[in-house]
Amino acid sequence: MRSKDKKSNKWLKVTGIILLVLIIGVGAYAFTVYNSLKNAVDTMHEPIERKQSEKRPKPVELVEKDPFSVLLLGVDSKGDKGRTDTIMVLTVNPNTNSAKLLSIPRDTRTEIIGKGYQDKINHAHAFGGVEMAMDTVENFLDIPIDYYMKVNMEGFKDIVDAVGGVTVNNTLDFSYQGIHFPVGQITLSGEEALPFVRMRKEDPQGDFGRNTRQRQVIQAVIKEGASLSSLTNFPEIFSAIGTNIKTNLTFDQMVDIQKNYKTVGNNVEQMKITGQGTKIEGIYYLQIPEDEKLRVQTELKAQLELDQATVQN
Repeated sequence: MRSKDKKSNKWLKVTGIILLVLIIGVGAYAFTVYNSLKNAVDTMHEPIERKQSEKRPKPVELVEKDPFSVLLLGVDSKGDKGRTDTIMVLTVNPNTNSAKLLSIPRDTRTEIIGKGYQDKINHAHAFGGVEMAMDTVENFLDIPIDYYMKVNMEGFKDIVDAVGGVTVNNTLDFSYQGIHFPVGQITLSGEEALPFVRMRKEDPQGDFGRNTRQRQVIQAVIKEGASLSSLTNFPEIFSAIGTNIKTNLTFDQMVDIQKNYKTVGNNVEQMKITGQGTKIEGIYYLQIPEDEKLRVQTELKAQLELDQATVQN
């Protein structure tokens, strides 16, 4: 069982908590565990009313190992709306055995699809939920967004507590929300993990630094959750995941991903998009130059094996 956990570990690091569910399901043979897993995924499943993207000539076939994309959202709200402090796009290509993970700064100024004007990209979810967020990111990157995964950051602490806390290596000494985080190896409870991944203003790298800490905690959650000792606590873990994560991926699709794409995790590239901070009518935005945006779009289109002519606006 340990060997199967280890084989899936790198892939889990890319996709985050959602595939923590898969690794436990693959590694645990007991019917009660499997049944609890499926129930949790059924709770997570939240389909959306969204037409087939014009940028996607035909639907993705996971059983055929088609390249695909996932929008990863971190929302500080248990409701359908709320601003997304974390926006990432994962693109997976099994043919090149590679994955690319792009972090989009939340202050990025772009057109909000459905509103007809430009605003911060993280406002799209607050205005129109997952559908508007997907449409806006799709327009910004000029690629199809096939799936989404939304994590309620308020409930993230429940997931951390469910695996018994996490240990991370902190590289920045800071205090936030009354908690001090010294440099070095530190162990975090759920109450401590949330401010650890939220802090941004004191970080010299801003959103990029915060995204790094978020990935650290997610990886630590995966490490603890994939251990044999955590299997004795699987009801609490599955309950926390099912309650705080929503996705349009079905259980069968997750199984197909784990089966057909898991080796992609051996070659993961972190991508960044950069711009210039500016104020417009007193509001701070991150302006992305057209050549920088084109560079990122071109790289992602190649990753998804898209015909350039079919995805242009």
